[in-house]
Parts: sequence; C-alpha cells; structure tokens
Amino acid sequence: MTLFDFDNQEKKESQASCIIGTDEAGRGPAAGGVWAAAVCFRENIDENLFETLNDSKKLTPKKRENLYEIIKENTIWSIKAITVEKIEEINILQASLLAMKYAVEDVAKKLNNKNTLTLVDGNKLIKDFNLKQKFIIKGDSKSASIAAASILAKVSRDKYMDKIHLEYPNYDWIKNKGYLTKKHIKAIQKYGTTKYHRLSFLKNIIKTSE
Repeated sequence: MTLFDFDNQEKKESQASCIIGTDEAGRGPAAGGVWAAAVCFRENIDENLFETLNDSKKLTPKKRENLYEIIKENTIWSIKAITVEKIEEINILQASLLAMKYAVEDVAKKLNNKNTLTLVDGNKLIKDFNLKQKFIIKGDSKSASIAAASILAKVSRDKYMDKIHLEYPNYDWIKNKGYLTKKHIKAIQKYGTTKYHRLSFLKNIIKTSE
C-alpha cells in the first residue's frame, strides 16, 4: 500500500470528501518554537511527483527542500508555530497539538469544506477541535498527507533555527536545530541561556552549571 493508497482508504472508510494530514516538528529540542503543518492534496495530482515522499526524518535535507516546494505547489497547506513562551506556559505536548489545530483549521477554512477527515500524527487527538479527526501512530510513514505535513513543518522550523543562529551563533543551532548536543550544552554552561531556550527542558543542565 502506498502513502496515497492509505489516505484514499481512510477517505473512503470515513466517507469524507477530503483528507487533511497534520504533523509537528520541534517537540524534542531545548531551543526554538514548535512548528506544525497541515496538508490537503489537490484533486488529480500527479503521484509520480512524490516518489520520494516519506517521513521527513528519513529524508536528506536536500530531498526535503525539493519536496517542500513541490508540496506547496500541489496542496492546500498551512504552517503555524507556537512560541517558546507558550510552550513554557502550557507544556510541549499541548503546544504541539495547538500548532496542529491552528494549521488544520486554516486549511479547512481555505477548503470551505466541513466534510473533512483530519489525520493526526501520533497517539493523541487535537483538543477543542470541531472537525472529524483520527490519530495515526507513525502516520508520517503511512499517510501521504501526514508525510507532506511533516516535511513542511520540518523545513520551516529548520529555516527558522538557521535564522536565529545568526543572532546567537555560539549555540550552533544551524547544525543542531536546538537539540541538546554536547556543543550546545557546553555553550549553555558557558554563556547561559537565551530568550529562545525552553528553560523547563534545561533544569538539570542549569543546575549542574551553577
């Protein structure tokens, strides 16, 4: 079964007129916001354009960049981000779900179609959400729309991390994208934290460096 076959089967079983896939990027890092994307493929798209479509984590940066543009040209899409401040306020899981909610609602509004099924990557459903939804465990390797959303979210967040790296180059975000590599940890211990750090992720590191 191809990724598109999966979506078509879900569409048929739910009797939805279209599928919206959503995924996030940036739950694990200790710096930067969390991003989410939602994607609905246009009718009669050429599936051959998406031969390399897969979970964004399984693709090289170059392949993700190429697919990023192709996806945007062939889908109804939306990309949303939740700030570090909001992550600290409501926790990273809720922030991830909130970003997905905003992205899906934006796509649904563009579609002007209430008979949609949203496929949510992971094992949680979006809270306070009025559209039909279903979570798909490891959905980014099963569903075309979720895989596409994972790529949009990942590439968008990586571009953002590259941008704020220029503001704070000591933390090597251009390479680690906010994850706690040895170099990142040493930089925090040497220079302290920034406005882009999630302090709730750094309690042990800050404690040991005091």
